[in-house]
Amino acid sequence: MRSMRTRRFGSLPIEVPVIGIGTWQMEDDDPKLAVAAIRRAIELGMTHVDTAEMYGNGTVESLVGEAIAGQRDRIFLTSKVLPKHSAFDAVPRACEASLRRLGTDHLDLYLLHWRGKVPLVQTFRAFEQLLEQGKIRAWGVSNFDHADLSEALSAADQSRSPVDSAGRPREFLGAIACNQVLYHLRERSIEHRITPLCTRLGTAVVGYSPFGSHGGFPASPVLDAIAKRLDATPRQVALAFLTRNPVTFAIPKSSNPAHVEELAGADRVVLDDAALAEIEAAFPLPRWRGLPTL
Repeated sequence: MRSMRTRRFGSLPIEVPVIGIGTWQMEDDDPKLAVAAIRRAIELGMTHVDTAEMYGNGTVESLVGEAIAGQRDRIFLTSKVLPKHSAFDAVPRACEASLRRLGTDHLDLYLLHWRGKVPLVQTFRAFEQLLEQGKIRAWGVSNFDHADLSEALSAADQSRSPVDSAGRPREFLGAIACNQVLYHLRERSIEHRITPLCTRLGTAVVGYSPFGSHGGFPASPVLDAIAKRLDATPRQVALAFLTRNPVTFAIPKSSNPAHVEELAGADRVVLDDAALAEIEAAFPLPRWRGLPTL
């Protein structure tokens, strides 16, 4: 198994690969190739595997379960609950269904997929209950704007007991382990307010769709030139840029085992100040307009 560069995951006392493997829209791909791609990613050290109950209505969780069978202890496994299942009494049922499909007894990280109508306190109390039961190791959110994050921190304070089951004091800072958000070269909005806030909160930032949505990776002479200088590929250069912040991780999706090998190579790419400046100029930070609406 190849070693992948890791970093501390927010305030959690664990190291997680900087580049993981995403599975959004994998239900549309050849299932055998998808399973092979996930397994190849794990072999290459991309052991952060991300999925959700929404993906293919559970189909993708089942594919992930097949791919990780026999090597669960090597995986940092993330899944997500839909807002419609985020009420206090609904979260445990959704989690149990995800665990069955994934063939595991626990998740390393469980996220609220996006903000819904259910009060956050309800959802977070359910997450805390799952945490105490050992069904999840940490919880967080996805697609939360900075205002949502600030409200979520207050809700986490209300949801979390000041002591754990053994009576030990608990820290509120970092209760929200992760905010998973859209992040690619043409969508850098999170850098305005979300990444700085997550840094202060001790919350990891996980960027999904780092090559853009629906095959929108940009053709760029700048990326091509930097890639040539570094003996890399343009996608590797993009991933290196998007994970340059110490709290940021990326989960590109691929159902092609050969493509996965390219993704894994991104952790070897080091961008100097000149390269960073070139990319900044080619893909400037846009004016803050908030996160894209789902």
